[in-house]
Amino acid sequence: MAKPKEQLMSEIMNRQIQMASRPVGNPAPKDFCLVEAKIPDVAEGHLLVRNRFLSLDPYMRGRMSPAKSYAKPVEVGEVITGGTVGQVTKSRHPKFVEGDLVVANGGWQEYSVVKGAECKNVNPSWPSLSLALGVLGMPGVTAYTGMKNIGKPVAGETVVVAAASGAVGSVVGQIAKIHGARAVGIAGTMEKCRFVIDELGFDNCLMHKEPDFPEKLKKACPDKIDVYFENVGGKVFETVAPLLNNFARIPVCGLIAHYNDTQLPEGPNTTPLILRDILVKRLTYRGFIVWDFASQEHEALESLAGWIDEGKLKYREDIVDGLENAPEAFMGLLQGKNFGKLIIRLG
Repeated sequence: MAKPKEQLMSEIMNRQIQMASRPVGNPAPKDFCLVEAKIPDVAEGHLLVRNRFLSLDPYMRGRMSPAKSYAKPVEVGEVITGGTVGQVTKSRHPKFVEGDLVVANGGWQEYSVVKGAECKNVNPSWPSLSLALGVLGMPGVTAYTGMKNIGKPVAGETVVVAAASGAVGSVVGQIAKIHGARAVGIAGTMEKCRFVIDELGFDNCLMHKEPDFPEKLKKACPDKIDVYFENVGGKVFETVAPLLNNFARIPVCGLIAHYNDTQLPEGPNTTPLILRDILVKRLTYRGFIVWDFASQEHEALESLAGWIDEGKLKYREDIVDGLENAPEAFMGLLQGKNFGKLIIRLG
Protein backbone atom coordinates (compact mmCIF):
# COMPACT_ATOMS: atom_id res chain seq x y z
CA MET A 1 0.00 0.00 0.00
CA ALA A 2 1.33 3.44 -0.93
CA LYS A 3 2.18 5.71 1.97
CA PRO A 4 0.01 8.83 2.50
CA LYS A 5 1.61 12.04 1.27
CA GLU A 6 1.73 13.49 4.79
CA GLN A 7 3.76 10.48 5.95
CA LEU A 8 6.11 10.73 2.98
CA MET A 9 6.79 14.40 3.72
CA SER A 10 7.44 13.67 7.38
CA GLU A 11 10.15 11.19 6.36
CA ILE A 12 12.05 13.70 4.18
CA MET A 13 15.05 15.27 5.88
CA ASN A 14 15.54 18.95 5.22
CA ARG A 15 19.12 20.01 4.53
CA GLN A 16 19.99 23.37 6.08
CA ILE A 17 23.01 25.58 6.48
CA GLN A 18 23.18 27.09 9.93
CA MET A 19 25.56 29.66 11.35
CA ALA A 20 28.02 27.64 13.43
CA SER A 21 29.86 30.68 14.80
CA ARG A 22 29.86 34.43 14.26
CA PRO A 23 32.47 35.40 11.67
CA VAL A 24 35.30 37.64 12.83
CA GLY A 25 36.54 39.51 9.79
CA ASN A 26 36.23 37.40 6.64
CA PRO A 27 33.75 34.51 7.03
CA ALA A 28 35.45 31.12 7.08
CA PRO A 29 34.18 27.56 6.43
CA LYS A 30 34.09 26.92 10.19
CA ASP A 31 31.37 29.57 10.53
CA PHE A 32 28.89 27.41 8.54
CA CYS A 33 27.37 24.04 9.30
CA LEU A 34 25.41 21.76 6.93
CA VAL A 35 22.82 19.78 8.90
CA GLU A 36 19.74 17.67 8.34
CA ALA A 37 16.54 18.41 10.22
CA LYS A 38 12.95 17.22 10.21
CA ILE A 39 10.43 19.35 8.35
CA PRO A 40 8.26 21.06 10.98
CA ASP A 41 4.47 21.04 11.03
CA VAL A 42 2.73 23.69 8.94
CA ALA A 43 0.72 25.99 11.19
CA GLU A 44 -2.41 27.87 10.16
CA GLY A 45 -1.56 30.77 7.83
CA HIS A 46 1.74 29.17 6.76
CA LEU A 47 3.13 27.37 3.71
CA LEU A 48 5.58 24.54 3.23
CA VAL A 49 7.79 25.45 0.27
CA ARG A 50 10.32 23.30 -1.54
CA ASN A 51 12.96 25.83 -2.50
CA ARG A 52 14.31 25.84 -6.05
CA PHE A 53 16.68 28.83 -5.88
CA LEU A 54 18.44 30.66 -3.04
CA SER A 55 19.71 34.23 -3.37
CA LEU A 56 23.13 35.16 -1.97
CA ASP A 57 23.51 38.87 -1.22
CA PRO A 58 26.08 41.04 0.57
CA TYR A 59 23.59 42.17 3.24
CA MET A 60 23.71 38.68 4.71
CA ARG A 61 27.15 39.43 6.15
CA GLY A 62 25.55 42.11 8.33
CA ARG A 63 22.95 39.62 9.57
CA MET A 64 25.78 37.41 10.84
CA SER A 65 26.99 40.20 13.13
CA PRO A 66 25.45 40.96 16.55
CA ALA A 67 25.81 44.70 15.92
CA LYS A 68 22.59 46.69 15.95
CA SER A 69 21.21 47.12 12.43
CA TYR A 70 17.94 47.50 10.55
CA ALA A 71 17.09 43.80 11.03
CA LYS A 72 17.46 41.15 13.72
CA PRO A 73 20.75 39.25 13.43
CA VAL A 74 20.94 35.53 12.80
CA GLU A 75 21.78 33.66 16.00
CA VAL A 76 24.37 30.91 16.24
CA GLY A 77 22.61 27.62 15.45
CA GLU A 78 19.95 29.26 13.30
CA VAL A 79 19.40 28.83 9.56
CA ILE A 80 21.03 31.73 7.71
CA THR A 81 18.52 34.16 6.27
CA GLY A 82 18.05 34.53 2.53
CA GLY A 83 15.52 35.05 -0.22
CA THR A 84 14.20 31.96 -2.01
CA VAL A 85 11.96 30.93 -4.87
CA GLY A 86 10.16 27.64 -4.58
CA GLN A 87 7.04 25.57 -5.01
CA VAL A 88 4.30 25.27 -2.41
CA THR A 89 3.95 21.64 -1.31
CA LYS A 90 1.42 22.32 1.45
CA SER A 91 -0.72 25.39 2.08
CA ARG A 92 -2.65 26.47 5.14
CA HIS A 93 -3.18 29.97 3.76
CA PRO A 94 -6.28 30.84 1.69
CA LYS A 95 -4.37 32.75 -1.03
CA PHE A 96 -2.03 29.89 -1.97
CA VAL A 97 -2.54 26.33 -3.22
CA GLU A 98 -0.21 23.39 -3.68
CA GLY A 99 1.93 23.89 -6.76
CA ASP A 100 2.09 27.69 -6.57
CA LEU A 101 5.49 29.24 -7.22
CA VAL A 102 6.40 31.81 -4.58
CA VAL A 103 9.12 34.20 -3.47
CA ALA A 104 9.81 34.03 0.25
CA ASN A 105 12.48 34.60 2.86
CA GLY A 106 13.03 30.88 3.13
CA GLY A 107 16.67 30.90 4.22
CA TRP A 108 19.58 28.62 3.40
CA GLN A 109 17.64 25.35 3.27
CA GLU A 110 15.85 23.05 0.86
CA TYR A 111 12.42 23.24 2.53
CA SER A 112 10.95 26.22 4.38
CA VAL A 113 7.85 26.78 6.47
CA VAL A 114 6.97 30.44 5.91
CA LYS A 115 4.12 32.82 6.63
CA GLY A 116 1.80 33.03 3.66
CA ALA A 117 1.27 36.75 4.28
CA GLU A 118 4.99 37.31 3.63
CA CYS A 119 5.10 35.42 0.31
CA LYS A 120 4.46 36.60 -3.23
CA ASN A 121 3.54 34.66 -6.34
CA VAL A 122 6.10 34.50 -9.13
CA ASN A 123 4.81 35.94 -12.40
CA PRO A 124 4.49 32.91 -14.72
CA SER A 125 5.29 35.06 -17.77
CA TRP A 126 8.86 35.71 -16.58
CA PRO A 127 11.49 33.72 -18.51
CA SER A 128 13.03 32.15 -15.39
CA LEU A 129 12.08 31.62 -11.75
CA SER A 130 15.51 32.82 -10.67
CA LEU A 131 14.83 36.33 -12.00
CA ALA A 132 12.54 36.82 -9.00
CA LEU A 133 15.71 36.92 -6.87
CA GLY A 134 17.62 39.27 -9.15
CA VAL A 135 16.65 41.80 -11.78
CA LEU A 136 12.94 41.17 -11.10
CA GLY A 137 13.39 40.83 -7.35
CA MET A 138 14.95 42.62 -4.42
CA PRO A 139 18.13 43.78 -6.24
CA GLY A 140 16.21 45.17 -9.21
CA VAL A 141 13.68 46.93 -6.98
CA THR A 142 16.58 48.32 -4.92
CA ALA A 143 18.14 49.84 -8.03
CA TYR A 144 14.83 51.23 -9.27
CA THR A 145 13.69 52.82 -6.01
CA GLY A 146 17.15 54.13 -5.14
CA MET A 147 17.37 55.92 -8.46
CA LYS A 148 13.75 57.09 -8.49
CA ASN A 149 13.71 58.54 -4.99
CA ILE A 150 17.31 59.56 -4.31
CA GLY A 151 19.45 59.46 -7.46
CA LYS A 152 16.84 61.15 -9.69
CA PRO A 153 18.97 61.10 -12.86
CA VAL A 154 18.38 63.79 -15.47
CA ALA A 155 19.30 63.64 -19.15
CA GLY A 156 22.84 64.85 -19.70
CA GLU A 157 24.02 64.20 -16.14
CA THR A 158 26.82 61.81 -15.20
CA VAL A 159 25.93 58.82 -13.03
CA VAL A 160 28.74 56.75 -11.50
CA VAL A 161 27.96 53.28 -10.19
CA ALA A 162 30.14 51.20 -7.88
CA ALA A 163 30.07 47.39 -8.29
CA ALA A 164 28.68 48.03 -11.76
CA SER A 165 28.51 44.39 -12.88
CA GLY A 166 26.66 43.26 -9.75
CA ALA A 167 22.98 42.57 -9.24
CA VAL A 168 22.12 46.14 -8.18
CA GLY A 169 24.81 48.18 -9.91
CA SER A 170 24.17 46.67 -13.33
CA VAL A 171 20.53 47.75 -13.18
CA VAL A 172 21.37 51.21 -11.81
CA GLY A 173 23.59 52.08 -14.76
CA GLN A 174 21.04 50.90 -17.29
CA ILE A 175 18.32 52.96 -15.60
CA ALA A 176 20.64 55.96 -15.88
CA LYS A 177 20.93 55.34 -19.64
CA ILE A 178 17.17 54.93 -19.98
CA HIS A 179 16.81 58.43 -18.45
CA GLY A 180 19.34 59.90 -20.87
CA ALA A 181 22.25 60.21 -18.44
CA ARG A 182 25.85 59.11 -18.95
CA ALA A 183 26.66 55.93 -17.04
CA VAL A 184 30.19 55.28 -15.77
CA GLY A 185 30.74 52.00 -13.97
CA ILE A 186 33.41 50.84 -11.54
CA ALA A 187 34.24 47.13 -11.29
CA GLY A 188 36.97 44.80 -10.07
CA THR A 189 38.24 43.14 -13.26
CA MET A 190 38.71 44.03 -16.90
CA GLU A 191 36.36 41.19 -17.89
CA LYS A 192 33.60 42.76 -15.80
CA CYS A 193 34.36 46.20 -17.25
CA ARG A 194 34.08 44.89 -20.80
CA PHE A 195 30.74 43.27 -19.96
CA VAL A 196 29.44 46.49 -18.43
CA ILE A 197 30.34 48.47 -21.57
CA ASP A 198 29.72 45.92 -24.34
CA GLU A 199 26.66 44.11 -22.96
CA LEU A 200 24.99 46.56 -20.59
CA GLY A 201 25.68 49.68 -22.64
CA PHE A 202 27.44 51.87 -20.06
CA ASP A 203 29.45 54.74 -21.53
CA ASN A 204 32.57 53.66 -19.66
CA CYS A 205 33.73 51.33 -16.91
CA LEU A 206 36.95 51.46 -14.91
CA MET A 207 38.80 48.88 -12.85
CA HIS A 208 39.34 50.27 -9.36
CA LYS A 209 42.42 48.11 -8.75
CA GLU A 210 44.49 49.95 -11.36
CA PRO A 211 47.09 52.33 -9.88
CA ASP A 212 45.93 55.19 -12.12
CA PHE A 213 42.24 54.70 -11.29
CA PRO A 214 41.82 58.26 -9.88
CA GLU A 215 43.20 59.81 -13.07
CA LYS A 216 41.11 57.57 -15.30
CA LEU A 217 37.92 58.32 -13.36
CA LYS A 218 38.55 62.05 -13.61
CA LYS A 219 39.05 61.73 -17.37
CA ALA A 220 35.91 59.59 -17.73
CA CYS A 221 33.85 62.27 -15.94
CA PRO A 222 34.85 65.58 -17.62
CA ASP A 223 31.71 67.25 -16.24
CA LYS A 224 32.27 65.60 -12.87
CA ILE A 225 29.61 63.49 -11.12
CA ASP A 226 25.95 64.28 -10.46
CA VAL A 227 24.82 60.93 -9.04
CA TYR A 228 27.02 58.39 -7.28
CA PHE A 229 25.28 55.11 -6.41
CA GLU A 230 27.30 53.71 -3.51
CA ASN A 231 27.61 49.96 -3.13
CA VAL A 232 31.22 49.68 -2.00
CA GLY A 233 32.78 52.44 0.12
CA GLY A 234 36.51 52.33 0.88
CA LYS A 235 39.00 53.57 -1.71
CA VAL A 236 36.31 53.77 -4.37
CA PHE A 237 34.35 56.32 -2.37
CA GLU A 238 37.52 58.26 -1.56
CA THR A 239 38.26 58.53 -5.29
CA VAL A 240 34.73 59.56 -6.25
CA ALA A 241 34.12 62.13 -3.51
CA PRO A 242 36.37 64.96 -4.87
CA LEU A 243 34.58 64.74 -8.24
CA LEU A 244 31.06 65.29 -6.93
CA ASN A 245 29.25 68.30 -8.39
CA ASN A 246 27.22 70.82 -6.42
CA PHE A 247 23.87 69.28 -5.48
CA ALA A 248 25.05 65.73 -6.31
CA ARG A 249 22.89 62.91 -4.95
CA ILE A 250 24.46 59.86 -3.31
CA PRO A 251 22.15 56.89 -2.65
CA VAL A 252 24.02 54.71 -0.13
CA CYS A 253 22.91 51.15 -0.77
CA GLY A 254 25.86 49.09 0.45
CA LEU A 255 29.41 49.24 1.81
CA ILE A 256 30.81 45.86 0.87
CA ALA A 257 34.41 47.02 1.28
CA HIS A 258 33.76 47.33 5.03
CA TYR A 259 31.51 44.37 5.85
CA ASN A 260 34.40 42.27 7.13
CA ASP A 261 36.15 45.11 9.01
CA THR A 262 36.97 44.45 12.66
CA GLN A 263 38.20 47.97 13.44
CA LEU A 264 38.25 51.47 12.00
CA PRO A 265 40.89 52.05 9.30
CA GLU A 266 44.17 53.71 10.18
CA GLY A 267 45.01 57.16 8.89
CA PRO A 268 43.79 60.73 9.31
CA ASN A 269 40.21 61.48 10.28
CA THR A 270 38.56 62.65 7.05
CA THR A 271 35.20 63.41 8.64
CA PRO A 272 35.74 67.22 8.58
CA LEU A 273 36.54 67.10 4.85
CA ILE A 274 33.45 65.03 4.08
CA LEU A 275 31.21 67.30 6.16
CA ARG A 276 32.69 70.39 4.53
CA ASP A 277 31.95 68.95 1.09
CA ILE A 278 28.37 68.16 2.14
CA LEU A 279 27.94 71.76 3.28
CA VAL A 280 29.76 73.64 0.52
CA LYS A 281 28.49 71.49 -2.37
CA ARG A 282 25.03 70.99 -0.80
CA LEU A 283 25.28 67.25 -1.28
CA THR A 284 22.49 64.78 -0.56
CA TYR A 285 23.61 61.53 1.05
CA ARG A 286 20.84 59.11 1.90
CA GLY A 287 21.16 55.59 3.11
CA PHE A 288 18.21 53.38 2.26
CA ILE A 289 16.84 49.88 2.48
CA VAL A 290 14.71 48.64 -0.38
CA TRP A 291 11.62 48.20 1.79
CA ASP A 292 11.68 51.91 2.70
CA PHE A 293 9.88 52.17 -0.64
CA ALA A 294 7.77 49.01 -0.39
CA SER A 295 4.73 50.80 -1.82
CA GLN A 296 6.64 51.20 -5.12
CA GLU A 297 7.46 47.51 -5.56
CA HIS A 298 4.67 46.82 -8.07
CA GLU A 299 5.59 49.89 -10.12
CA ALA A 300 9.25 48.88 -10.07
CA LEU A 301 8.61 45.32 -11.23
CA GLU A 302 6.30 46.46 -14.02
CA SER A 303 8.88 48.97 -15.26
CA LEU A 304 11.79 46.52 -15.01
CA ALA A 305 9.89 43.73 -16.80
CA GLY A 306 8.80 46.19 -19.49
CA TRP A 307 12.38 47.33 -20.10
CA ILE A 308 13.52 43.71 -20.39
CA ASP A 309 10.82 43.07 -23.01
CA GLU A 310 11.89 46.19 -24.91
CA GLY A 311 15.55 45.15 -24.87
CA LYS A 312 16.54 48.15 -22.74
CA LEU A 313 17.51 46.16 -19.66
CA LYS A 314 19.89 43.19 -19.66
CA TYR A 315 21.05 40.97 -16.84
CA ARG A 316 23.53 38.25 -15.97
CA GLU A 317 23.18 35.45 -13.42
CA ASP A 318 25.98 33.53 -11.70
CA ILE A 319 24.35 30.21 -10.76
CA VAL A 320 26.04 27.69 -8.45
CA ASP A 321 24.54 24.22 -7.98
CA GLY A 322 23.98 22.69 -4.57
CA LEU A 323 23.16 24.02 -1.11
CA GLU A 324 26.45 22.61 0.19
CA ASN A 325 28.31 25.10 -2.02
CA ALA A 326 26.54 28.17 -0.63
CA PRO A 327 29.19 29.04 2.02
CA GLU A 328 32.07 29.03 -0.46
CA ALA A 329 30.03 31.02 -2.98
CA PHE A 330 29.07 33.54 -0.31
CA MET A 331 32.67 33.99 0.82
CA GLY A 332 33.59 34.60 -2.80
CA LEU A 333 30.79 37.14 -3.17
CA LEU A 334 32.31 39.29 -0.43
CA GLN A 335 35.59 39.24 -2.37
CA GLY A 336 33.98 40.14 -5.70
CA LYS A 337 34.47 36.68 -7.26
CA ASN A 338 30.91 36.41 -8.57
CA PHE A 339 29.98 37.75 -11.98
CA GLY A 340 26.36 38.89 -12.01
CA LYS A 341 23.55 38.00 -9.61
CA LEU A 342 24.74 35.12 -7.42
CA ILE A 343 22.17 32.35 -7.01
CA ILE A 344 22.29 28.82 -5.58
CA ARG A 345 20.25 26.26 -7.50
CA LEU A 346 18.79 23.70 -5.10
CA GLY A 347 17.92 20.10 -5.85
